[in-house]
Amino acid sequence: MLSLMDLVSVLQFLEEVLMSPCCLFRGLPVLSQKRGPSQTDRLCFTPTPAHPGGSWAGGSNHLRTWKWDSLQQLFSIWLCTVIPRMGCIKSKDSNTTGKSLGPPESTQTHYVKDPTSTVTMTKPERSSKHPREEGQEEVVLLALYDYDGVHPGDLTFRKGDHLLLKKESGEWWEACLISTGEEGFVPSNYVAYFNSLESEEWYFKGMSRKEAERQLLSPVNKSGAFMIRDSETMKGCFSLSVRDSGDTVKHYKIRTLDDGGFFISTRIPFPSLPELVRHYQGKVDGLCQCLTIPCQTVRPEKPWEKDAWEIPRESLSLQKKLGAGQFGDVWLAMYNGHTKVAVKTMKPGSMSPGAFLEEANLMKSLQHDRLVRLHAVVTQGEPIYIITEYMQKGSLLDFLKSQEGSDQPLIQLIDFSAQIAEGMWFIEQRNYIHRDLRAANCLVSETLLCKIADFGLARVIEDSEYTAREGTKFPIKWTSLEAANYGSFTIKSDVWSFGVLLTEIITYGRTPYPGMSNSEVITALERGYRMPCPSTCPKELYSIMLQCWQQDPEQRPTFEYLQSILEDFFTATETQYQAQP
Repeated sequence: MLSLMDLVSVLQFLEEVLMSPCCLFRGLPVLSQKRGPSQTDRLCFTPTPAHPGGSWAGGSNHLRTWKWDSLQQLFSIWLCTVIPRMGCIKSKDSNTTGKSLGPPESTQTHYVKDPTSTVTMTKPERSSKHPREEGQEEVVLLALYDYDGVHPGDLTFRKGDHLLLKKESGEWWEACLISTGEEGFVPSNYVAYFNSLESEEWYFKGMSRKEAERQLLSPVNKSGAFMIRDSETMKGCFSLSVRDSGDTVKHYKIRTLDDGGFFISTRIPFPSLPELVRHYQGKVDGLCQCLTIPCQTVRPEKPWEKDAWEIPRESLSLQKKLGAGQFGDVWLAMYNGHTKVAVKTMKPGSMSPGAFLEEANLMKSLQHDRLVRLHAVVTQGEPIYIITEYMQKGSLLDFLKSQEGSDQPLIQLIDFSAQIAEGMWFIEQRNYIHRDLRAANCLVSETLLCKIADFGLARVIEDSEYTAREGTKFPIKWTSLEAANYGSFTIKSDVWSFGVLLTEIITYGRTPYPGMSNSEVITALERGYRMPCPSTCPKELYSIMLQCWQQDPEQRPTFEYLQSILEDFFTATETQYQAQP
């Protein structure tokens, strides 16, 4: 087997060969090493004026800091990059037919571009100039999951494949598969920069402490499952979250050294996070558990098809009726035969297409993990279709009333509440209003993630039975006094509704103000009446409800506060992070 120095010598020799004027591969860029924003190495092809063929950034001394496995990957990538380029799509004869990146020439459907998109998605342009001549970098990506292309221009790849990044464009990036030379679009959440921190299975960028606990406590993870995430309190530092025995998760702060190293315990520093992980996978050394495998998660949802906003009605196949609401039915449907979606079919006359489209454009721009994703619309003809992501367990109200829902412990009920507060905080930050927040308008995923749906729809409903206070469809029991009496809807009236939603959750879907009519509720509230504490409700949670029902809207809490207090409902008096081992 080659030694580390032997491999370095081979790489340097290959560079010299490439620099030779008679070299067959003359003009191809050479891999260089760049330090990425995550303080880890990623690979780039970097030509320079002094070395038009490219050079190793940092020189051979810097290269020697690479570990053996990194060098093996580096060498294989170099070889995979040179060979395909001799027959790359870009260098084929102009008469050769390659993979089409645009839609089929004869299409029976018409797609209207997403008006909220700030990115122009087009067929990837094949530059007549080589990136080396333009002084550009070509960055190597690592595939994190398998992906089978389903849209025109998609690139199919497998986990572990290497790709050259051509262009970052929102949710869909243009890339070239190194092993075949094929070019196309790839979902950006399915790839990461090669050899970056994001490419490590145990690194979860941007994940909060509470979300880490949700993920690690899912049934697929066992004791010793772990993740490393960014610290929420110390910029530039990290946290190690480990599932302990039982339903507990322990958190450890990973601090940085001045020279770039990392440590949990000051007595055991490490030059890199991968070495820290390898150490604690081999021994407990003060942690609650020996690290086993990275946290197992559900494969992320693929981004919605590029530019598909107002889509043809015939592209949807309604398969199963999921429920019936006041203004239409909800169906499970297949989009173009390959993507499961939920379709809300609005009753004819329930809203103006023009007013709905205006509101939908704003709704589409609100994208958050706790909001049901609005994918597309059908407004040509009636009924109007609203196409959203599909949530397997349906509405929170129906779930709570089901056998599975009624078996959920208090800790899960509080977690539902915290997740909804998180989504409403995002809406609050965007100066938006929901207007109809209740359990029926929240949906539950297969992994018990809760998302808010139908935000904004209440504003464009034209049904008098819904818009009038006396109407039978008006959700008066969830509506604040100022909104019911004067039509004054604000984020603070949403806070009132959230307090009522908490009673639905804690009583497993009981209708608020049981035994009282809408008019009786309004009269009682105006006299200062408030719903009594449900028998199964902790007094601390009831205290939060009463804060939400303050007569003065300005005295009601913010959703930021509600999220914080609900996330820490059981841990407010506990130490969140473990002492150094």
